[in-house]
Amino acid sequence: MDWRDEGALLFVRGHGESAAIIEVFTAGHGRHAGIVRGGASRKVAPVLQPGAQLDVTWRGRLEDHLGTFTVEPLRSRTGVLGDRLALAGMNAVCALLRFALPEREAHPELYSATIHLLDALGQEHDWVLAYLRWELMLLEELGYGLDLSRCALTGSRDDLAYVSPKSGRAVARGAAGEWADRLLPLPVCLLGQGPASTEDVSEGLRTTGYFLEHRIAHDLHRNLPEARRRFVELLARQG
Repeated sequence: MDWRDEGALLFVRGHGESAAIIEVFTAGHGRHAGIVRGGASRKVAPVLQPGAQLDVTWRGRLEDHLGTFTVEPLRSRTGVLGDRLALAGMNAVCALLRFALPEREAHPELYSATIHLLDALGQEHDWVLAYLRWELMLLEELGYGLDLSRCALTGSRDDLAYVSPKSGRAVARGAAGEWADRLLPLPVCLLGQGPASTEDVSEGLRTTGYFLEHRIAHDLHRNLPEARRRFVELLARQG
């Protein structure tokens, strides 16, 4: 069994004296692990940095084996190392993909959005907004999408201000009534309307974070990655 694809490196750890086990997120083969022979060597180790874009060829005796990768570097994203917030964002992206995605399940649209986001980190002025919308897309891809199109109570598309933590549906400001303090915030940037301030994005991350924790993490019986919490806290301090 063998295939070739392109992907972003999510994780690397040593294996034996000279090899490494890596996980990559590819368009056609999803999140996939394998062994890189010589991955701990001086020649190869600098290439195996989380976030790096790689050309990978996987081979295994059987499809369900761990198998081995040969890798060729396509694009380094070490530019984020000089930007603390961008580095935290990249770590959060890699950690959430490892945490949430089933192994070897293709998500081509999410892959495309992920690569765009990784390329934007620290380079585009609104990349934190792109990160927020990426979390919204991650929820959608895994079957936990939010319905923010109209108010769950009135059907109105106007003045949507909250999200129900129970249903994941939008609620209009006038319809919330005495329940407003129990609802999650719905900044307009979550509706695809921008620009957005750091405070707006932080509010949006509070909402996406609720569903990441109380839907995905709950169903997986695991805690959300610490990398995501560190990124959110660092962003809030910068606001």
